[in-house]
Amino acid sequence: MIKFSDFKSPHAKTGPLVLLAGPCVIESEEHVNRMADAIGDIAADAGFPYVFKASFDKANRTSGQGYRGPGLQEGLRILAGLRTRGFSIVTDVHEPSQVNPTAAIADIIQIPAFLCRQTDLLLEAGRTGKIVNIKKGQFVAPHDIHHAAEKVASTGNNKVVLTERGSSFGYNNLVVDMRGLRIMAESGWPVVFDATHSVQLPGGAGTASGGQPQFIEPLASAAIAVGVSGIFVEVHDHPEKALSDGPNALRLNLLAGFLRKLKRLDAARRKQDDLNA
Repeated sequence: MIKFSDFKSPHAKTGPLVLLAGPCVIESEEHVNRMADAIGDIAADAGFPYVFKASFDKANRTSGQGYRGPGLQEGLRILAGLRTRGFSIVTDVHEPSQVNPTAAIADIIQIPAFLCRQTDLLLEAGRTGKIVNIKKGQFVAPHDIHHAAEKVASTGNNKVVLTERGSSFGYNNLVVDMRGLRIMAESGWPVVFDATHSVQLPGGAGTASGGQPQFIEPLASAAIAVGVSGIFVEVHDHPEKALSDGPNALRLNLLAGFLRKLKRLDAARRKQDDLNA
């Protein structure tokens, strides 16, 4: 199972990047298990510690008609089944009442970007003692997100990870400032780069978000070159049929090549760090 120590500093001489990956939302128990098996095999071949990601509820859909997921009880039952099979789990919570039930089966509790300043939610997540992954809000500067981490740490839980997922750039668009990855890391917390939400076009498809998946690999490559502790990527076998965030998902059959490239880039960056030391 994943441990906080697996999120090693990008300046460490050894230690692979952590991969957090899976479909945006739980579509069915069969799909979750099939995706976890496929991604897990690819991650193992590439040498990435793997955490399966899927949401039991997507509470911030653009339209009220969008598919939200199976809900807390059924979603956690499905994810618990995966965990009994040996998979580490990360899933997001939206209100304090969801935290303890989620902590009973998840290795990492994720705070959604839109909720990253919700003090009660952060404190409740911190009290579980689990790893807490805070998505940096699209409206939060890189040098300000440490305040959210410190709220979690105030509970005595220092197992906090910060994830960059792009910042609002006008209407229906996001931009990633690669300087922000270094700035976030300077606060002392491991940093993960979300390569798929960073190419999302929020609300860009009218009643849903659009996306530019052709930029997933270039942005992830740039993030690896800057230095991160892990990569977050939503993966789907048929993005065009996905019930949430398909336009910005990485197609499953592209994942192996994607991870091999990131592995080579990370090795080259570490080697350069050694030469510069």
